[in-house]
Amino acid sequence: MEAATVSRLMWRLMPFLFLLYIVAYLDRINVSFGVLQMRSQLGLSDRVYGRAAGIFFAGYFFFQLPSNLILEKVGVRRWISVLMITWGVISCLMVFIRGPLSFYAMRFLLGAAEAGFFPGIILYMKRWFPAKARARAVAWFMTANPLAGVVGSPISGTLLNLHGASLSGWQWMFLIEGLPAMILGAVVFWTLADKPEEATFLTTDERSWLLGELKLEQQQSSEISASSIGRVIFSGRIWMLSLVYFGVSTTMYGVTLWLPSVIQAFSGLSYFWTGMIAVAPFLITVVGMVLIGISSDRIGERRWHTAISAFTAAAGLVAAAYGNSTLVVVAGLSLGLTFAEGMCGPFWAMATSSMGGLSAAAGIAAINSLANLGGYFGPDIIGVFRTANGGFRGGLLAIAATVALSGLTALIVGRRTGDVQR
Repeated sequence: MEAATVSRLMWRLMPFLFLLYIVAYLDRINVSFGVLQMRSQLGLSDRVYGRAAGIFFAGYFFFQLPSNLILEKVGVRRWISVLMITWGVISCLMVFIRGPLSFYAMRFLLGAAEAGFFPGIILYMKRWFPAKARARAVAWFMTANPLAGVVGSPISGTLLNLHGASLSGWQWMFLIEGLPAMILGAVVFWTLADKPEEATFLTTDERSWLLGELKLEQQQSSEISASSIGRVIFSGRIWMLSLVYFGVSTTMYGVTLWLPSVIQAFSGLSYFWTGMIAVAPFLITVVGMVLIGISSDRIGERRWHTAISAFTAAAGLVAAAYGNSTLVVVAGLSLGLTFAEGMCGPFWAMATSSMGGLSAAAGIAAINSLANLGGYFGPDIIGVFRTANGGFRGGLLAIAATVALSGLTALIVGRRTGDVQR
């Protein structure tokens, strides 16, 4: 019954959630291609780009917790629909960027609009998937990150060559890639079921088993489930978990948002071929994320899967920092990105194992909100070093140290709370 129910959930829910996250992630990273033209046309420096790429996560930080608490009150279907339509409109309005200030403002607003999406979907999956299948579900869901790069890199590179109607290629790219979010936002409102009780695709026996399993897990949650929202947000465990995920975000966005610039700096390729080369790290990451998530679920272990992935990611970034050819640098970045994102499945299974009720909404949002400041630090620190000495080495080494610290923290916080999902 467990295998049949989980399989049905995977096939009915994950493809659609996966598509939504591809669109979300594409709208936040397509700026990495846009800046290839925006630098010269708008006179933007690497320092300005690094700050603008990261300031998305300032909006993310301030609006994530309120957004997730609203989601808890009004339901996933309604709120995710509102968020997607809103950020789709903002993405299209990026065509009006004229300089650093408008660049910062639009990236901040985009982050504010997207803030509730990811923690909302993590909360949604916690309500649908039993603990023993959660790392696998999260890993499959988060492969949308690298697959957005697989799909979006060649498309974004191609759209940069599109000119007409007084718009440059980067403006057409933002306009065209913002439309799917608005369309899918409307689809979410009419199709997504909020709770397992509403799941018409499950048989009566499957629904009964799932509801019983989820109720049992909720009853067995630790005392954090009964604590106040304030205690959840300020608990030491939440802050340690945030530090673990900070390394993931730092690496994920530091690498992703500078990847086209790194490739073009080393190879001098055209926009299209830069996009094609950029596909390779994302493809490797997809496979790595799924395998790590499956391994974590199979043996019920979270702590070491998270930590070893972090240490391996750090090693890859160090190799990229000292690489002298496109091949070595891209290989090192691929290793760093693969294992940093591979941390996500076991990490979120470990992090949500003792959360329930409203505290789960607060806890997930707090972790994601604090940790995603790494999305500011990663791109910005590379921009700082890039401006100072014209290279990428210092920034990549700083990111490597950050993700290594995340691995050490995972070993501590995982031991304190227990990492085996029963």
